[in-house]
Amino acid sequence: MENGAAKPVIVAIDGPSGTGKSSTSKAVAAQLGLSYLDTGAQYRAITWWMVNNGIDTDDPSAVAAVTGKPEIVSGTDPKSPTITVDGVDVAGPIREQDVTSRVSAVSAVPEVRTRITELQRTIASAAVTGIVVEGRDIGTTVLPGADLKIFLTASPEARAARRSGELKGADLNTTREALIRRDAADSGRKTSPLAKAGDAVEVDTTELTLQQVVECVVTLVEEKRAGK
Repeated sequence: MENGAAKPVIVAIDGPSGTGKSSTSKAVAAQLGLSYLDTGAQYRAITWWMVNNGIDTDDPSAVAAVTGKPEIVSGTDPKSPTITVDGVDVAGPIREQDVTSRVSAVSAVPEVRTRITELQRTIASAAVTGIVVEGRDIGTTVLPGADLKIFLTASPEARAARRSGELKGADLNTTREALIRRDAADSGRKTSPLAKAGDAVEVDTTELTLQQVVECVVTLVEEKRAGK
């Protein structure tokens, strides 16, 4: 089926850090001519704003009081996704440790999740050809009516190895422990915890190459489009 004639499709890809969500989502979107949204980047972006404006990220009330202030804009081209805050390109800064260490606390604030969820739904609804949205609560909370829901998993060891590589030689054990702490924080928060949707297809990426994961997801999307 030609991309131009294909029915728009919304694909939700969830899972913990280090399972390959971003790489898979961008590749699938690019291959199928869909838009792409990294929702984690949006939470990192609002966290970056909090840090740079001196907000106590350990004080939920302080965070909630200013949640509506930053203007967050996400570019949805899978080949060159962008993220800006008040017009500033923050694609690099949001990956730094000062943001990484605080994003779970900020993300757990209900007002933050409400603000970002509304933004995500607006972006998804505006995607003419369809969109691949990746995160931790897309299939369960943000887009429960998504046409296809994927939940990526991988062993803690595999996830730590991948993330250490991304962080250019970070200590493997330290990275693994940080991922486990992040999992606990994301799964344990009261508002929109990390969870697999009941109708999601689980894909274990531990022993798979990126290309194999992409091929698997593309096949699932094409089957969904075909009505199988």
